Amino acid sequence: MTAPDRVGFAGGRSFVGTDRPVIKADGEGPRRPVRLAPFAIEVETVTNARFAAFVAATGFRTEAERFGWSAVFRGLLPEGAVPVSAARDTPWWMRIEGAFWSSPEGPGSGVTGREDHPVVQVSWSDAAAFAAWAGGRLPSEAEWEHAARSGSDADVRFPWGDAEPDDTRVHCNIWQGRFPEVNTLADGWYGTAPARSFEPNGAGLFNACGNVWEWTSDAYSVRSVSKAAKIRNDRARSGRQRLLKGGSFLCHVSYCYRYRIAARSGNDADSAASNVGFRVVYDD
Repeated sequence: MTAPDRVGFAGGRSFVGTDRPVIKADGEGPRRPVRLAPFAIEVETVTNARFAAFVAATGFRTEAERFGWSAVFRGLLPEGAVPVSAARDTPWWMRIEGAFWSSPEGPGSGVTGREDHPVVQVSWSDAAAFAAWAGGRLPSEAEWEHAARSGSDADVRFPWGDAEPDDTRVHCNIWQGRFPEVNTLADGWYGTAPARSFEPNGAGLFNACGNVWEWTSDAYSVRSVSKAAKIRNDRARSGRQRLLKGGSFLCHVSYCYRYRIAARSGNDADSAASNVGFRVVYDD
């Protein structure tokens, strides 16, 4: 299977973060200068079809397969599914036995008809293994942000500019309505959308915000000397947490306003979920 198109960036001076942080506790700001080496990034997240080709070629087993379960958003569960348990603070997340990349909602589910959707239920190690097989790697936070901004030095909030997406300006796949009870489907999708949905950004990247969270190569940490940041960073280190960018189809301004370029999240490296995928970069 041929790899999707790539967009090359020449490297040089860039920045990471923003001087307009929204969720300050996540370490979104301040804007910090960085230097980037030349790199190329795939215009879309890795799809189910490509991941299936990887598995067929290598016999790879994901961590969710080895653990025997994964986290599934309750609204995606097939009728009759029996969750083992729900997360205490986020009860819309269910532990489902037998949920992994090719059965993303558990037994009885599959990816037929979703071959061009982003693969989900992949951990950081799964994503890194695929990237290495493809001859690439996972992007750094700085590379991801640079590509999402189309290489611009403007501190824009979204890949398309500063205009907020809503039910009338549909730029990306996020939750629309009242989370988590009502999704109006104004963007046309309840779960994931195809990897090449919506208009690409100026550099040609699809779904740099929304659809699925994307693993990066960086460990998650918050730059701050506050007590809250120390507690958060200690938890991140204990779980070997990795940084995720871009938000997902479950993000909503009232709950998870993290579908902005500078927004960031962290999760344990061995975790997988219904709304987490990745894309590949290459040293150019």
